[in-house]
Amino acid sequence: MKHLGIIGEYYPDFKPHIALNEALEHVRDRAGLDFDYEWIETERIKKESEELLKKFAGIWSAPGSPFKSLDGAIKAIKFARVNNIPHLGTCAGFQHTVVEFARNVLGFTNAQHEEYGPTSSQLFINRLACSLAGLRMKVRLQSGSLAARCYGANETEENYYCNFGINPEFKGNIMHPDLLVSGVDSDGEIRIIEISKNKFFLATLFVPQVNSTPDLPHPIIKSFVQASIKK
Repeated sequence: MKHLGIIGEYYPDFKPHIALNEALEHVRDRAGLDFDYEWIETERIKKESEELLKKFAGIWSAPGSPFKSLDGAIKAIKFARVNNIPHLGTCAGFQHTVVEFARNVLGFTNAQHEEYGPTSSQLFINRLACSLAGLRMKVRLQSGSLAARCYGANETEENYYCNFGINPEFKGNIMHPDLLVSGVDSDGEIRIIEISKNKFFLATLFVPQVNSTPDLPHPIIKSFVQASIKK
């Protein structure tokens, strides 16, 4: 049986966390896929690192920041990226993915998230001028991208729970040949990023799990699980 790791502290009253567990159950029950999953606290990752992470066939970077250890969350994302382990980031997981990429690929070693380091001079993630929490918005998908293949479409509509996103001052800095912006909103703001050369590496600022149902598991989550358990 394959094991999936969910990165973050679990909050039992937080809807995106409840929905995350339920979405994985939807995939398992509807698609008949054999896997289990567990939540891993970020401080534990910071202490145990690769010894803890290497047992997972897939890693999901969860919503719900600020977590206890940003470094722990980033270690998990880097481990997935470098070792070509399927990775899905949603909401805060998207934000942490941007910081990881900025630090370890783009060379901004002090890249930071405002929740953890508000005075940083390399604030890649900051508080949005207008919160997206509670909004449902259309997302245009890049034709031929992993995101478009997951949906089987070039547009979708998704829900948000976030107050933080990519700092406009650093939007241009994240452009890199390995990083594809595969989803934008109607204003051209980045909502999905992916690394095409990896088996499955995708992060969304929205929370796809809240749109998953027992009869129709969310296509991104289903694709992530399938990539993770594929031999």
